[in-house]
Amino acid sequence: MQMNATYTSLVAVGDSFTEGMSDRLPDGSYRGWADLVAAKMARVEPGFRYANLAVRGKLIGQIVDEQVDVAAAMNADVITLVGGLNDTLRPKCDMGRVRALLGEAVEKLAPSCKQLVLMRSPGREGPVQARFRPRMEELFSYVDELAAKHGAVVVDLYDTVLGDQRMWDVDRLHLTDEGHRRVSEAVWETLGYEPEDDWRAALPPSVRPGWTARRAADARFAREHLGPWIGRRLTGRSSGDGRSGAQFDAATGQGFWITPADDADPGPVTGWRRA
Repeated sequence: MQMNATYTSLVAVGDSFTEGMSDRLPDGSYRGWADLVAAKMARVEPGFRYANLAVRGKLIGQIVDEQVDVAAAMNADVITLVGGLNDTLRPKCDMGRVRALLGEAVEKLAPSCKQLVLMRSPGREGPVQARFRPRMEELFSYVDELAAKHGAVVVDLYDTVLGDQRMWDVDRLHLTDEGHRRVSEAVWETLGYEPEDDWRAALPPSVRPGWTARRAADARFAREHLGPWIGRRLTGRSSGDGRSGAQFDAATGQGFWITPADDADPGPVTGWRRA
C-alpha cells in the first residue's frame, strides 16, 4: 500500500468481531477495532464519515442479505468486510455455500469503494481452533483469492500474537480491548498509514494458572457463555436477533453516516454525531 494515504469515509460490515464485542465502554456499549480505526482516520481527515453496520451473531448469508447492499450504496472510500467465521464454527457447515456468498459480497462491494479491506481473522489458541482449523484455513485461502482478483487488501491476523488466550475475553469468542486495539493498528497500517505501534509485539511470559483456577474459569465459561450459546443453537436463535448495526436504520433499511462533532478540528475524536 502507498504510505501517507488519506481516506474520507469508512463503512464496516460483518459480525460481532466488527461490532466490537467485548471492548466494553463504561456505559455498556462496545467500541471495537473498527471504531478505533475510524477515530484514527478522523484525526487526519477533516469531515471524516463513518458507518458501522456489523451485528453480532450474523452468518455470511445474513451479512449479504442485510448489510452488503446498504454498504455498497454508501460509496465509501474504504469498506471493511469480515464474515464467514461464524459459519465455520457451526457443526454443519457448507463451505461451498460460504465461499459463494463471500464471493458475492466482494463482487458487490469492491466496485463501490476505493479500497476494500478483507481479513484473515485471529483465532484463540486452544481446542476449538484446533478442531475448526481446516475450515478456517479454507476460508482464509479463499479470502486471499478474492483479494487478488478484486484488488482488495488483506489484514493477516491469523497465527499471530492475537491468538494468545490473554487477548480474549472470558467468553473465549471475542477479543479484549487490547486485542481490538492491536487489530485497529493492523488495519491502519494495511491502509497505508504511518505505523503508530507494533501490534505484533509479543506479550510478556505468563504463569499458567493452577488446576483449581482453570477449573473455576471453565465452570464460569460453561455457565455464562457456553450454555446460552448451545441454547441459541438448539432453538434457532441468534445473539443478533432484533439488532441493527450502530449506524443502520432498521425501519428504512438504510445506513447513515456519523462524523466528528467538530469536523473543523481533526484532533482526537471525543464525540460523534449523526450526519
